[in-house]
Amino acid sequence: MILFVFEGKRREPDIFRTLEYLFFPKGQTIVCSFENNIYELYRQLKALDGGGDIVSILREKYRDKPESPFGPDTKSSDFSEIFLFFDYDFQNRNLTMEQMNRQISEMLELFNDETDNGQLYINYPMIEAIRYTKELPDSHFSEYCVSRTDCHDKGFKDLVQSFSTYGSLDFIVFDFRKSPSEKKISTVKQNWALLERQNVVKANKICNGELEIPTDKSTISQQRIFESQLSQFIIPKDEVAILSAFPLFNFNYFKH
Repeated sequence: MILFVFEGKRREPDIFRTLEYLFFPKGQTIVCSFENNIYELYRQLKALDGGGDIVSILREKYRDKPESPFGPDTKSSDFSEIFLFFDYDFQNRNLTMEQMNRQISEMLELFNDETDNGQLYINYPMIEAIRYTKELPDSHFSEYCVSRTDCHDKGFKDLVQSFSTYGSLDFIVFDFRKSPSEKKISTVKQNWALLERQNVVKANKICNGELEIPTDKSTISQQRIFESQLSQFIIPKDEVAILSAFPLFNFNYFKH
């Protein structure tokens, strides 16, 4: 089984359900939500002092809840792969930038292998990055950045709403209250392919200065992306280059 851990309870699982429908064999995935940010996950892991892992934290969170996907003795080793999706949360006011970046760095070091502790994917600045695009394909996507100031409160969400060609996630998400038509499936698949290319090419530009698909996927690892965000955008400019985790996951996970 493959475990997917999401920060949010609604949006990320809704997006993943479409990816699951399109790309994963039925019955091979377990999905759960942490319902808090990566910095709270960091705090809880530190409190365990090496005596637990992501599954033990989630198992406790879902204790006695009917929707729990875990048994009382479930361990990380029970899953063949673990993936975590969280936001950078540029607008976080509870930590200094130095604290945030140190914690993200430590989390990326800990969660750097899906077959061990898990593989962490980061949205910059948050999940709404997936909709920050003009009509696909967007030839200017590699240029888009957002400042920390513009992320405060609901700033980035408002920016997305006013900027994007797409008024909702319908261009990449199925409404499972009805069976998707063949036309809808084809359109959504095409849009995911275009989103993937945009984000991968942008990640390669950030990490390696090349505006193309990298031949070596490891050159745009989550660690490389974060280090490049730090050196090129976060520290010198107090901004991030907008990147979405799901398209990068697709590129890394599936054969191309």
